[in-house]
Amino acid sequence: MNRYCFCLQVRPDRLDEYVERHRNVWPEMQAALRDSGWHNYSLFLRDDGLLIGYVEADDLEAAQKAMAATEVNTRWQAEMTEFFTGIEGRPPDESFLLLPEIFHLTPSTED
Repeated sequence: MNRYCFCLQVRPDRLDEYVERHRNVWPEMQAALRDSGWHNYSLFLRDDGLLIGYVEADDLEAAQKAMAATEVNTRWQAEMTEFFTGIEGRPPDESFLLLPEIFHLTPSTED
């Protein structure tokens, strides 16, 4: 399983609403993510709006394509687009900047 980290910028004036929306992610959206190959997906938000995402997938590009083909993702992305800066009208899930992994602590052989 490959690990991916990405970042986006949430509009600082929309942080509270963005957080609230993610407290209540639609069950069908969560199911679509799982069914499309997204695993261990987490979002972290700094108070200035820097959003860091972490996800594991066998193939992120394939997982993104599978999500793009779902109706629920189309609805979710349409609602989420207004929360971000610097995405030039593209959906957030097509706009994030992947960050290269430079270190990973592997389990010890003694564990």
